[in-house]
Amino acid sequence: MSAAYWRRAMNTGASAARPVPAAPPADRAAATVVAPQPHAESDAPRWLQYLWRTLAPRHVFVGLGLLAVPFVATPFLLFQVVAQSLLLGLIALSLSFLAGYGGMVSLAQMTVAGIAGYAMAVLGTSSSAEISLGWSLWIAVPFAILIAVICATLIGWLSVRTEGIYTIMITLAIGVAFYYLVLQNYTLFNGFQGLRELKPPTAFGLNWRDPVPFYFMSLMWALAGYFFVRYIVRSPFGIALQGIRDNPRRMAALGFHVVAHRVAAYALAGLLAAVGGILLAWYNALMTPGSVGTGWMINILVIAVLGGVKHPIGAFLGALVFVLLQTFAIDVIDRERFNLVIGGVFLAIVLFSPDGLLGLWAKLRSRFGPNQTLTQPARRQP
Repeated sequence: MSAAYWRRAMNTGASAARPVPAAPPADRAAATVVAPQPHAESDAPRWLQYLWRTLAPRHVFVGLGLLAVPFVATPFLLFQVVAQSLLLGLIALSLSFLAGYGGMVSLAQMTVAGIAGYAMAVLGTSSSAEISLGWSLWIAVPFAILIAVICATLIGWLSVRTEGIYTIMITLAIGVAFYYLVLQNYTLFNGFQGLRELKPPTAFGLNWRDPVPFYFMSLMWALAGYFFVRYIVRSPFGIALQGIRDNPRRMAALGFHVVAHRVAAYALAGLLAAVGGILLAWYNALMTPGSVGTGWMINILVIAVLGGVKHPIGAFLGALVFVLLQTFAIDVIDRERFNLVIGGVFLAIVLFSPDGLLGLWAKLRSRFGPNQTLTQPARRQP
């Protein structure tokens, strides 16, 4: 069923209530010129046409700024702050996609990322040679992502039949179960010590865990995830998913399979989380139960809400704020009180701007922006 049919069906009630406008005069209709669509007849691939339509001048400036970061930032800031923000933002983006466009809040996204990281460590090479199978990373990484996507699909299949707090509790229970599985299993996951010495594959003669190569690798996958979500939410599937978020009964009456769309959304979100989990394993050079504990499951939720779950870029903005607080707050307060600081910031954002930092920026821009005009009360007609 196409997106155009969905729009017509959703507007049926509104169009029936509105009067039909009168036809324009003949001379006015003749003078109307339809603006040509750029690249409508182009033979370029659809993804390239999509990029050309969606790219704005601000995207170009932001892209140039991201390319210039390695030349102005220290290796510590580049690796510890910026690169970590990109990979955490990619995992949080999977949650933002589910919550913002599907209406499903899942606390198991860090679990999916951990499944990908552990699968890569088991299939590839690590410090525990008796556990790891020693596959080439060029083979282990795709298989690890596939395993994580399958697990994300199963998680979605179990949780999409519930709503609200029940979905949160089911995904939280799955995450806690996986945490205790890797904590207590020494044969496959090496228990609380985890699997160490996880390194990215060697390519082009570079050590991809060095700050600059790792930053560009994280940036490439973060941009790919961002434009992937932007493309999905504007596709017929994404439009139908947003309709299911707003009114699942009506979408089911129109012929859409609500459960299938939601499970597919979990699979797509699992793909994003799996890529982020691989990058996280290479960033830390290890996978331990602490990487998939309840603390990090909540942190991903905090990151998504800080930036704004209705905006794909909000996940990366929230990750940057979170990492900055995590890195530099210990210079002002005690390390053990970091959760108090991030909790206070989270509470302030939720109270003053439920749509996150981007929602707060939109409010300030609309109130104090240059296009703001003073509204005067309407005068009564005599």
